[in-house]
Amino acid sequence: MMQAMVNKKALEGYGRGAVESEVNFASPHRIIQMLMEGALAKIATAKGCIERGDGAEKVRQISWGMNIINGLRSSLNHELGGEVSANLDSLYEYMGRRLQEASINNDIAGLDEVTKLLMEIKSGWDDIPAEFHQGQ
Repeated sequence: MMQAMVNKKALEGYGRGAVESEVNFASPHRIIQMLMEGALAKIATAKGCIERGDGAEKVRQISWGMNIINGLRSSLNHELGGEVSANLDSLYEYMGRRLQEASINNDIAGLDEVTKLLMEIKSGWDDIPAEFHQGQ
């Protein structure tokens, strides 16, 4: 479903240092988990920025979250993933639109919606048995 080589540019939104070290040794499965965790963290931080009235940081955090989600989207393998890949593509595209709207409108409910959707995807990803983590 996911290409073995994940769009490393997406990791820029997730952070550096220890993350880069972990990425060097992580399976493709773990990299996708890290990207999802990173997007969730950026969205949570953006929510706090809205609550504090920090517009500039809100925009930065939401942009990072969108970049990570775009990285997840671009790593989909439509040849192997079939309908699942197509559905995820549509869902990631929708999440990107909702994040953009949330940024423009200071819409915490929009951030919460994306968080819920991403957590559902991550939950399914986390439940993949270990023998399938190396992928293709």
